[in-house]
Amino acid sequence: MKKIALFNWSSGKDSALALYKILKDPEFEKHCLLTSVSEQFQRVSMHGVRIELLKQQAKSIGLPLEIMQIPEMPTMEAYESVMENTLEKLKKQGVTHSVFGDIFLDDLRKYREDKLATMGLIGVFPLWKVPTHDLIKEFIALGFKTIVVCVNERYLDKSFVGRLIDQNFINDLPENVDVCGENGEFHTFTFDGPIFAKPIDFEVGEIVYRKYEKPKTVASNSACDTDSTDAFEFGFWYCDLIEK
Repeated sequence: MKKIALFNWSSGKDSALALYKILKDPEFEKHCLLTSVSEQFQRVSMHGVRIELLKQQAKSIGLPLEIMQIPEMPTMEAYESVMENTLEKLKKQGVTHSVFGDIFLDDLRKYREDKLATMGLIGVFPLWKVPTHDLIKEFIALGFKTIVVCVNERYLDKSFVGRLIDQNFINDLPENVDVCGENGEFHTFTFDGPIFAKPIDFEVGEIVYRKYEKPKTVASNSACDTDSTDAFEFGFWYCDLIEK
């Protein structure tokens, strides 16, 4: 049976590395990128990246882009409703597999696999359980370039947002912060590397601070790429990126 895969694209570095690996896997036919976007702000969920830059990424990668419009700070029920409707549509187009850039959050993987199983889809995790220090070294060695667009103030201060990820950035991270930000410590926008036909051109805008309400249910964190039950008791610093 042909494996036709959608790729869950966040616009950041883990997505970029996972996509790099899946593009090299001849077992999969790549159908599209799938990204959730804040309906109110028209920006990538949690990352805060403008939809125009997301579209530029997809164009440079050479894959169709499927956008899910998500209400601002949705309940889990609202999030899952949009997701299920989108997946049903893609399944009718032949999609059989759903690819993620998750690395080590067991609860999040189980949540994804359980939801996919109810729809007859299979999850694929190309980066799973690879040590994050190895992944970030590989990412940089491959020539990927990425900028930090969001940091959780629980882990990092304002000085980290807007920085490119290189060895100096890694050296400056506190010991309690995963080098890939897998616990939701920071999010990135990847703008160059081997999956792109050409770099994404942008300029750095203002840095802004936002504080969110705590999710109505613990499970809501699953939609936000973190398993920390109190993540939203803290604010986030965002670096705005503007399309040139």
